[in-house]
Amino acid sequence: MTYRALVVAGVVILAGLVGWFIFSPGKQENQLTSGTPLVQVAVPALDALALEGEALFNANCARCHGVNAAGNDGSGPPFVHLIYEPNHHGDAAFFRAATNGVRAHHWRFGNMPPVPKVSQDDITKIVAYVRTIQRANGIN
Repeated sequence: MTYRALVVAGVVILAGLVGWFIFSPGKQENQLTSGTPLVQVAVPALDALALEGEALFNANCARCHGVNAAGNDGSGPPFVHLIYEPNHHGDAAFFRAATNGVRAHHWRFGNMPPVPKVSQDDITKIVAYVRTIQRANGIN
């Protein structure tokens, strides 16, 4: 192969890789949908404990689990979902998840790392908020 043929082949391969990286369907889809809520959530009036939990949730959880626990496409699942009803994921599951992290098992968002900045008292308030939101949306 001549030098010119090698250069042309290299340019074609590079252009193909750049095109694949920019225009691949999965990548475009993730860019377009990332950050959108996964479910619609009705927000009820919150009592004092749930209001504190909401503030803590927004500071520590909403980045991945979305505002009002609606999920965040590309980052994390909604807690306003039957999977997280108290009979399937009791309150203790939230404590374990925040303290130890969680290996992905229901969703394809990947593993959840521990959230070391939240205390047990903070988690109690976050759970009160999540359960209030869930009840308002028919998840008991």
